[in-house]
Amino acid sequence: MQVSEKTLDEINTKSFSLTSRNAVVGLDGFVDKIVAPVEKRHGLGDQFDAIETISEMGEKISAAAGKSANIELFPRFEKLGGNGPIMANAMLSLGMNIRYIGALGSPVINPVFGEFARKTNAISLCEPGITTALEFKDGKVMLGNTLSLENINYEKMIEECGEGEFFDLLSKADLISIVNWTMIPKMTALLIELVEKVLPNLPPRDTRTFFFDLADPAKRSSSDIYEVLQVISRFQAHAEVTLGLNYNEGLQVCDVLGLKSGDKSENDLKSMATEIRRKLGISTLVLHPVESAACATKDGAWWSEGPYCENPKITTGAGDHFNAGFCSARMSGFSPLTSLALATCTSGHYVRTADSPSTAQVIELLKLNS
Repeated sequence: MQVSEKTLDEINTKSFSLTSRNAVVGLDGFVDKIVAPVEKRHGLGDQFDAIETISEMGEKISAAAGKSANIELFPRFEKLGGNGPIMANAMLSLGMNIRYIGALGSPVINPVFGEFARKTNAISLCEPGITTALEFKDGKVMLGNTLSLENINYEKMIEECGEGEFFDLLSKADLISIVNWTMIPKMTALLIELVEKVLPNLPPRDTRTFFFDLADPAKRSSSDIYEVLQVISRFQAHAEVTLGLNYNEGLQVCDVLGLKSGDKSENDLKSMATEIRRKLGISTLVLHPVESAACATKDGAWWSEGPYCENPKITTGAGDHFNAGFCSARMSGFSPLTSLALATCTSGHYVRTADSPSTAQVIELLKLNS
């Protein structure tokens, strides 16, 4: 990982501190069941060889066509999941004040979210979804049950929050992060309600930023993706808007918007980020493959390597930790370039340890890899 002198100077002279920053995050929630597909058993429990790659898993499934297959999924662990809870949990660890609104259980909070709900004074809208995450060395396959998320809409949110409290929460928030559009069927309609009914009535706030993450929209139609991108653009009239995309999402968005895409090279990532940002007319576009990350603002485009981990302990939630690190760094006043470096190290610490880092641990990893 090559770290610029500017980034090293910034982290030595500026404080990565978030104690005075408030964020509202939502709206999903999943119980994540992390599993390993078994290739060959040698004994009880975890005495087995795992299927190591997605391609190997695909070959095994394809070979079963016209026959059948029995693939054991060994349970590694169960944890809170969903783009919103994982991102919010990471920002809690970094020191930001968080209120969470989302699918954490109804009428009572699901036990997997118990501590998280207490720390974020959470408002739950419905039962969480269930994700079975198959993890491989070259990625992950997420098998999701999202039926409960059909209950999330603007009316339900106002009913559970109370209109006055909801408006008050947003008015005091420096960051409002709305993620996992793909899995919440009524999200576009909800966003339209926010931009038309809520935002015009909030008092001005210089630091207010909206962050959006589509979360793998491959299963949604091009017209659906195009529509939500136009709605996200409308938020820019009321606050700074950042859209975060992983590389595959970036390719999908380029296709929907009729823009030229590219590979994962520095120049192509910066070009893609720049063109998407211009097309949508938003403040910031972040594009993050596994190995690096780029972002574009009206002032230019930047790129940073990440501290790549060949054998991660966990990959589910890595992108959400990147988003948490980037948003938190920007809230602390760091430049786009330094924010990218801190974001990759937030994610980097997480995949190495399966724990969300503190700001000190993020900076330690950055310096260690500089």
